[in-house]
Amino acid sequence: MGWSPMIFKFADGGEEPVPLDPASIRAVLEPHEVGDPRLTAGTGKDGGLEFWVRASDGSEAEIFADARCIAVHRPHAGAVWDIVAELVSRLGAVVFDPSGGGVVCRAEEHAHLPASMRDDVTVIEMTGEALEVALTGS
Repeated sequence: MGWSPMIFKFADGGEEPVPLDPASIRAVLEPHEVGDPRLTAGTGKDGGLEFWVRASDGSEAEIFADARCIAVHRPHAGAVWDIVAELVSRLGAVVFDPSGGGVVCRAEEHAHLPASMRDDVTVIEMTGEALEVALTGS
């Protein structure tokens, strides 16, 4: 079973995630795509995007995106976290920790979270290293 941090964007304290910008997702992930380029076209049943990204150090992750959520499936340790952090920053989004149930975000996104989520947040500078440490402890 894979470990998959989830990325969502919230606005103005609303309880429901808001739509993600597919152009921003593509702009960040396509330069690192090493999988089947036909899958990034959004041709799936739900119009979702699929990426298999590889960072310069060889670390990888499978990334699945739909209109309101991105799943980062089985991210390796290493520079792939830089790609994920860039994606989160570009989208103005937050990351849900699948193991602890908390949220990781920049200070800029904290105020946009629903009030019910604001207490269990780890606020970080959104870098690959800081995000990896916040989610994995290493």
